[in-house]
Amino acid sequence: MTALTDAGWLVIAGLGPGAARLVTPEVSDALATATDLVGYGPYVARVPARENVVRHGSDNREEIDRARLALRLAAEGRRVAVVSSGDPGVFAMAAAVFEAMEAGDPAWRGLDVRVLPGVTAMTAAAARAGAPLGHDFCAVNLSDNLKPWDLVERRLTLAAEADFVIALYNPVSKARPWQLGRALELLRTVRAADTPVVFATAVSEAHERVDTVRLADADPTRADMRTLVIVGSSQTRLIARPHGRAAFVYTPRSAPSAGTS
Repeated sequence: MTALTDAGWLVIAGLGPGAARLVTPEVSDALATATDLVGYGPYVARVPARENVVRHGSDNREEIDRARLALRLAAEGRRVAVVSSGDPGVFAMAAAVFEAMEAGDPAWRGLDVRVLPGVTAMTAAAARAGAPLGHDFCAVNLSDNLKPWDLVERRLTLAAEADFVIALYNPVSKARPWQLGRALELLRTVRAADTPVVFATAVSEAHERVDTVRLADADPTRADMRTLVIVGSSQTRLIARPHGRAAFVYTPRSAPSAGTS
């Protein structure tokens, strides 16, 4: 990214999965010069305190209002950082900002707006487990806040039939305690019982927990709002390790030809 100027700008920045060490230097540089931080309250709180910065924290379901605020502030000449957990382009604020821009003041289209990538929950979880995303994979958001549940089920079914490794974002919440259980039931109708399933919670933080189980044994109550679930493909394998250490989970980079087992 070229150097940010003193004029108004807006960056949409990924804070990574949790630990400060996983925030990229590019994001840290932008946060250090921003005049305004905009985002979901707990994510704004993750940014280290400093003087001369205004924090605009808001509720988790206020994405479009948050995006409009950020665009208005940048149009006023402020240096604005919209922060997201993980990567801002993966089920996060980058799309919300562009949605607000498209529908909003035409002058917003001329703003200096940049998306700064971050370490996603999906890749952070995969790294802890081994390399389960080593071949073709997809990501499905189990939240039905912005799409109907029957569309979620259709996409899960097609992804399972196509034999993708599937990363499940937002598997449960207080308002949606049942979706992961239903998703696992659906996947069991397509995938083998011994398919590896990775539950990764609070990756990179002190209370991190990563477990790998068989699909047949996957318990939806193991997940919470900080959990990313990875369901392996037919090719995903485990490498047992000595002394009680967790097995490595990986998916080979190659796949068998059609018609072979």
